[in-house]
Amino acid sequence: MPYLRLILLLAVLSLLSSTLSQPSPPSAILIDCGASASSLINGRKWQSDTDLISTGTSKNVSGQVLDQILSTLRSFPLNPSVTRRKFCYVISVSRGWKYMIRSTYFYGGVNGKDTPPPVFDQIVDGTFWGVVNTTADYADGLASYYEGVFLAQGKSISVCIASNTYTSSDPFISALEVVRLDGTVYNSTKFKEFGMSLVARHAFGYSGPIIRFPDDEFDRFWEPYSLNSTVPNNRKLEVSGFWNLPPSRIFNTDLRANQVQPLEFTWPPMPLKNSFYYIALYFAHDSDSLGDGTSVFDVSVNGIAYYKELSVSPAGSVIFASRWPLEGLTTLTLTPTSGSTLAPLVNGGEMFELISLGGRTLVRDATALNAIKRSFKNVPVDWNGDPCMPKNYSWTGVTCSDGPRIRIVALNLTSMGLSGSLAPQVAKLTALSSIWLGNNSLSGSIPDLGSLKFLESVHLEDNRFSGTFPSFFDGVPRLRELFLQNNNLTGKVPSKLLQKPGLELRVSGNPFLTQPPR
Repeated sequence: MPYLRLILLLAVLSLLSSTLSQPSPPSAILIDCGASASSLINGRKWQSDTDLISTGTSKNVSGQVLDQILSTLRSFPLNPSVTRRKFCYVISVSRGWKYMIRSTYFYGGVNGKDTPPPVFDQIVDGTFWGVVNTTADYADGLASYYEGVFLAQGKSISVCIASNTYTSSDPFISALEVVRLDGTVYNSTKFKEFGMSLVARHAFGYSGPIIRFPDDEFDRFWEPYSLNSTVPNNRKLEVSGFWNLPPSRIFNTDLRANQVQPLEFTWPPMPLKNSFYYIALYFAHDSDSLGDGTSVFDVSVNGIAYYKELSVSPAGSVIFASRWPLEGLTTLTLTPTSGSTLAPLVNGGEMFELISLGGRTLVRDATALNAIKRSFKNVPVDWNGDPCMPKNYSWTGVTCSDGPRIRIVALNLTSMGLSGSLAPQVAKLTALSSIWLGNNSLSGSIPDLGSLKFLESVHLEDNRFSGTFPSFFDGVPRLRELFLQNNNLTGKVPSKLLQKPGLELRVSGNPFLTQPPR
C-alpha cells in the first residue's frame, strides 16, 4: 500500500471587510515571447523576451487573437542533424522559494497553415516537465497553457523548449509566467524531490469565464466545471485563507446531489496516466441553507476511502492527499453518513501530477562551463539551462557522467566556428578526460590545465593560441594525446614532454616554436 497522507484543515476566519483595497499583483515575471517591447496588459507589465534568450525567431500571428500576449511568439528552427536540442529562458529568482510556472502556446499557423502544430518537450532546470501538444486546442481556435510548481534551488530557474522527434515542425512559445508563491502553498509536497504539474483546477458548479487574478492572488486559473446537478449560490460564508489560499469566489457555487444521497462524478474530465498525484478538494456550506441541518459525508476516489465523516460548515474545509496513485478515468463519490440531513457538496478541486526531479549538473562544473561560455563567441544556440540534464538534452559538445553526482567529462567543439578565448575556469572541470576544440578561431594563451588529473586527450590544433608553450602538460599523468599544431605558440617544447611515455604530441605549424632534439 503506497504511503497516503490525509489532513483535514478547518479554518474559521472573519468576513473580509468590504473596504479592502484592490489586491496587489503577485510577485511575478511576465514574459511576452516574441514581442519587441514591453507592454501593459490588464494593468500588469509584460516584458519582451529579447534580453532573456539569444536564439529563436520572433514571429507575428496573423488574424485576430483572444489575448494580446498571443499575437507574437518565439519560434525555434529545427536542425535536421540534431534530434534533441533545448532552448532555455534563464530567469533570476529567489533561492528556496516555490514558483508557479505557466507556459502558454498559441500556434496561429506560423509554420504554414497546412502544417499542423508541432509537438515537443518542455523542461524546468534539469527536469523533464512534459510534452507540449496544442493540436486539439488549436483546432478549436484556443491557446494551450501548462502550469507547474517548482522549488528554486539556485538563483535562477531555466524553462526550456526542447525539440524532439515527435513532429518535424518548429517548436515555439507564446508567453511565460514565473510567479512566486506564498510559503504555505502546497507545503505538503517534498519539493526537493518532486515538482508538480497541473492536471486540473476547477470551480465546481461554476459556468463562467476562468477565475484568476484579482480573485486568485497568484493568478492561478480556476476553470469552470458545471454539470446538471450544480446549484449556483450567493451564499453567506466565513471561509478565507486556507493554506493553499484558494480564492473565496470558488465557494460561491458548488456541485451537490439533488437530495441526501451519494454524489458521484468524474473528475478530472480526462483519463490519467499511471502516476502519483496531489489532490486537494475544497468544501464550504452556506449558513442559510445549513440552518439546523448537518452535512457529513465520506469521500472516496475510485471506490477507495479518501476521507471519512467530513463535516462541512460555513467555515470551510479542505482535504488533500500529497501522493495518491491514479490511472485512467477517476470517479469521486461523496456519500452521506447516517444522520446527515443535507446533500453532500464540493466547491473546488486541484490535481497535480508529481514529477520526480531529474537531477542537476554539479554546481561547480556548471559555473565553470558558464564562464567558458562567456569567454567564447558564437557558442552553440543550446548552451543555456542545465548543461547535462535531462539526459539526451545536454549542451552540444558536452558529455556528462551518469550517477547521482553529475560531472562534465568531455568537451568536443571541433569545427564549431568558435572565437574568443578559453577561460581559465576550464581547470575547475576536474572530471574532464578530453578537451577537443580543434579547427576554430580561438586566441589568447592556453590556461593551466595541470589540475586535470583525468585528462587524456587535448586537441587545440588549428586555432590562434599564442604565448609561451605551456609547461604544465608534462605533469598531467594520464595525458596520451596533445595536438597543438598550427597555432602561434612560442618558446621551447619541454624535453620532459617529448620523453613522456605513450604520448602522441603534435606541435608543427607553430612558426616561433623550437623543439630540443629527442
